[in-house]
Amino acid sequence: MIPDMPRPQQLTFSLPVAENRTRGDFFVAPSNALALQMVENWRDWPSGRLLLTGPEGAGKSHLADIWQAESGALALGPEALAGADIPALAARPVLIDDADRLAGDRALEEALFHLHNALAARGQGLLLTARTPPRDWPLILPDLASRLASMPACRLEAPDQALLGAVLVKLFADRQLVASPSTIAYLTQRMERSLAAATRIVAEMDRIALAEKREIGRRLAARVLEALDKDRKPGA
Repeated sequence: MIPDMPRPQQLTFSLPVAENRTRGDFFVAPSNALALQMVENWRDWPSGRLLLTGPEGAGKSHLADIWQAESGALALGPEALAGADIPALAARPVLIDDADRLAGDRALEEALFHLHNALAARGQGLLLTARTPPRDWPLILPDLASRLASMPACRLEAPDQALLGAVLVKLFADRQLVASPSTIAYLTQRMERSLAAATRIVAEMDRIALAEKREIGRRLAARVLEALDKDRKPGA
């Protein structure tokens, strides 16, 4: 008699998410069309500079990635300017994402001021992204505030329902998941109008579906939306 063999244990794996942020993955909508046009025409920027502003998840970083790929720019976080070799940095175009984070730090502000001037002297491009325009930053240096105020700027607005739907489909596809049109419609009609919110929703639906072996559908969407809504409320 053949003894009973133990059943193999079923394992679940969290696969790496391949988030693509190329030009072909960028969805054009009224909220971002002008900004995309500006980025694509970067060689025509006045003085080679541009500031992109807009709410979290509006697509600023995606556009910055597109510009970096086209221009060969060096991408930096604001903190990387601390003690940096400014002349060396200015040898190529520079991208600084979330540039408003340096406001209030005198050393970082001075570094950006000198980098701005060095890039201009060499004819190299500079792209900054931020949530708000420089007039709303707690800047210390008047000279830097003046430089930033003179930069050409373009604002991305919150996405509309059609753009949210397209982004949700892409985010699910990045995770090798498929959501039905009714599920996408359910989400876009009820979720926060933010690409950042779309990212959080898809990640949470993927996590729960994997852990509980649930279907990516409206019931799971409703559960995740309810949980995220509670998290946003004070005292929840």
